[in-house]
Parts: sequence; C-alpha cells; structure tokens
Amino acid sequence: MGRLRAKSDYEDLRNARIAENQARMLSLGLEKSASDLRAITTPIKTVRKYKKSVYSYTSLRRSDRLKGKSPDQIKSLEEKVRSVEPARKRLFSLARSEERRPANAPLLSVHPSKLQLSPDVLSRRCDSKSRGSVYDPVLGICCHFCRQKKLCGEEDCKRCGDRDVDQPCIGKTDCSVCHSTNGVLCRACLKVRYGEEMDEVRENKEWMCPHCIEEKGINPYWICNSSFCLRKRKIAPTGIAIYEAREKGYESVAHLVMDQLKRAAGHG
Repeated sequence: MGRLRAKSDYEDLRNARIAENQARMLSLGLEKSASDLRAITTPIKTVRKYKKSVYSYTSLRRSDRLKGKSPDQIKSLEEKVRSVEPARKRLFSLARSEERRPANAPLLSVHPSKLQLSPDVLSRRCDSKSRGSVYDPVLGICCHFCRQKKLCGEEDCKRCGDRDVDQPCIGKTDCSVCHSTNGVLCRACLKVRYGEEMDEVRENKEWMCPHCIEEKGINPYWICNSSFCLRKRKIAPTGIAIYEAREKGYESVAHLVMDQLKRAAGHG
C-alpha cells in the first residue's frame, strides 16, 4: 500500500512539473518556436504527378534535289537507286579484296627513321636462317607458333634486308585462303611443327595453313598444334615434342598429333 502511494506522489509531482514547464514556455513564446522548428526539420513528401508525353510525327526529310518533284518522280528516282545498289556493293567488296594484303606483308605507317638499322645489326640478320637472329618490333612479323617477331634470315628478302615495307617477307608463310596471322610461320616452325620446307611452300601459290585445311576437311585430324590453338580445343600444349616425334618415326609434331587424335577417335 505504501509503494502505491509513493508511486502516486511521484506521478503527481511529475505532472506538476510538466504543467509548470509548459506554462513557462508559453509565457516566453517558446512553444510556437518549437513547433516551427519541427515543421522546418520534417521532410516534406512531394508527390510527382505523371504527365503523359505526346509525340507527333514530322514530315519525312527530303534532299534538296527532290524538292519540287512529284511523288511519281521521287518514286522513280528511288527505284533507280535500289537498282544500282547491288552493283555498288559488289564494287565495294572487290575494292576491299584488292586492298587486302598478304599476312607476310602487313601495311605499316611509320616514319622512315624508325626503319633504319645500324650496319652491324643488318650484318647479323642472316646469322640464323631458321627463325632469324634480329628482333625488330616495327618491321618484324610475328610467327603464329613461336611468336618471335624477328627479321627473317633470308638473304634475298627485300622487306627485312632493304627495309621495303611494300614487299612481303619471304621468310614467313602466307596462307592463300585466309591471308591471316594464323598462316604466318617461320622456316623453323614450318619444318619442325608441320614437316614442310619453306622453299617449297614459297613456290606453291595455293599453299594453305592448317586452319584452312581443317576447315575445308582436306586432311582429317590435321590441325594447328600451337599452344593457343590447342588450349582452345582444351588440349594440353605439346611443348618441345619434336624429339618424341622423331623417336617414334614421325615427320613432324603435327603428324604425331594427327596420329594421336586418330587413335583417340578409334580410327587408328
């Protein structure tokens, strides 16, 4: 009973203090200021009204040469344009094909000063005929397999020897079908990886790279065995497999890989 009475006295005292504070704030004009502050600090929610956009069509823009023409005359001109369009596309395609350069003669746009080499460097160019012995980031052509961007070691190569950018590199192959970087091989990689001689390939104007041979189905299981191409097939790169190939009597790594693929497919 005593606890209830003590609680009642505390509440009466608390309510009296609240009333006293409210009266004091009212006499000082603070009650209005507090409400104003609450109104300022309370964010105002704005409701965006949806406004439907109205689009209108404009008249078709015509060339100045068509102004003053009747609809029949305009239609006749449009039919003439459509009739010559296929011929125009054929001419454009022909021009593009003529502009396409061999992969062993890529077009370069560099200052002549960057093509100059010292006599000492040029004298070392033919020290290695297989892959070349001089690295050249400007004029060197990257082999698809070894990825060595070297000048070739061929004595008669005008591109690497005379620095003539309009001439092909005779120490790198060029596929007669795709003319892409996939068909660029140096003398050493051509022999070791595919068993072909550069001199014979150079004379064969219809020589095709392994990619095009596979695409055309000319020689089943004859594929490019570069690390890039094998990884795309989810096959582990062969590494230096020429010693294994020769020990087993194969002409090149490509012949070894071809036989392995045949056996895996149950055709060996």
